[in-house]
Amino acid sequence: MKKTITTCFWSAMILMAACKKTNQRGETQYKLNSNSVVEWKGTMDNGFNNGSFDISEDYIIVKQGKITGGSFVFPIVSIKNFNLPDSLKEQLLHHLKSADFFNMALYPEASFSITKVQPYPGGIPDAIAGANYLIGGNFTMLGKTNAISFPADINITGNKLSVEAKFEIDRTKWGMHYASDPDAGLYIHKDVQLYFKLSGERK
Repeated sequence: MKKTITTCFWSAMILMAACKKTNQRGETQYKLNSNSVVEWKGTMDNGFNNGSFDISEDYIIVKQGKITGGSFVFPIVSIKNFNLPDSLKEQLLHHLKSADFFNMALYPEASFSITKVQPYPGGIPDAIAGANYLIGGNFTMLGKTNAISFPADINITGNKLSVEAKFEIDRTKWGMHYASDPDAGLYIHKDVQLYFKLSGERK
């Protein structure tokens, strides 16, 4: 009986210590769900292609009701196309996975990690409607990491979190140079539009 009481006592103390540690940090993790995606759009002079990536290994850190960190990965193998007929989809996706673009054999993932979130001051062209914060972070692709920032619409209500942001990156900054010369026949614009659509629940 005494041994049982002692065991319960120490178990309770360990639990209290863990809770205290969590409370001291004041951080809560939100796990992104299967509705979260990264959509993309690439343009040419005579058209465009668009699609999405799935998201994995994903979490957002919230402290005192504000996002303070987090990261997520999108596997290149999950890339999808929305606009082409089925007869052409696989041809495009195979090319996008090749060394001309994402070089999936060597770099199977891209990722984004949040380093800073601050109130959105306004004034950025084409910011997503409802933008209320400016997110800064590190975007890694093709083995290269560059810092980026963009306006985002962030909503945290109870156990639910959502983040939406639409912005452009210059793919050549990550070493993706295929068809990026406007004077060399086929030309695909360097700027690629990304659309983060993230939703999650408190863990």
